[in-house]
Amino acid sequence: MFVENSIAPAGQAAHTRQRSASLPCPVPPITAPLKRGPWRYLSDRDVLHAAVVTLVAIVLSLGLVWVGYLIHVWHVAARSPLTLPRPMTVLVFGRRLVQDQPESDYQQRLGRALALMRASLTDHVLLLGGRSGGSLSEAAAGRAWLDDHELPPGVLLQLEQASVDSLENLRHARSLLQEYGPVARVLPPVALVSSRYHLARCQLLARRLGFECVPVAAEPLLEINRRYIIRLLAESGYLMWIDLGARWGRLIGHRRITARLS
Repeated sequence: MFVENSIAPAGQAAHTRQRSASLPCPVPPITAPLKRGPWRYLSDRDVLHAAVVTLVAIVLSLGLVWVGYLIHVWHVAARSPLTLPRPMTVLVFGRRLVQDQPESDYQQRLGRALALMRASLTDHVLLLGGRSGGSLSEAAAGRAWLDDHELPPGVLLQLEQASVDSLENLRHARSLLQEYGPVARVLPPVALVSSRYHLARCQLLARRLGFECVPVAAEPLLEINRRYIIRLLAESGYLMWIDLGARWGRLIGHRRITARLS
């Protein structure tokens, strides 16, 4: 038996457990991908400012700065462990659903979290992710998947259902942990469970938001194939954009840019 608290968007039950078979699944609009990830910020002047700074850095370095971030993303992806050195709170990052069901990457993330629960390495798990075009939030779909795979008793499971990107995931998780933690306003150490290609960005954002964190890989091994190389290239681009933008903001004293990651 477990208790659940959540952050959910208005109009959505925080602890919904309905399956996609009993709910209609509307077709997402063609612009849906632009409402998630970094693309949703392209109308923001500060984000565009950071993008211009990043492009200048790429040009002036003849692309070497991107290579450096790619090496870092690859290193984190290859070296991240599958388990924890000690019990801690686990944050599981959601991913876009397919017909209101977790797709393969998300299932691997949930499976890794379930393995940590069964090994008694966590008794507190946060599932992160709002709606991604269907009827359920990513967190609610993850909860349903865990329920179908014999969730161990005694685990506190919380759903964060209001976010649409990794930064919002972590901000809302921070709010939940500060509100419901054993010591008010004090963040516990956390394990970041996600796909290997995604872990470097999660780790950077979590540290900037004040988390003490350990990355935990969903997949047993780093795969080498066309799909994964494209993901690593994209993630290194996102990471470069975030990190160089934040560094530039601090350098010139731009408070709005630095406030984005705090």
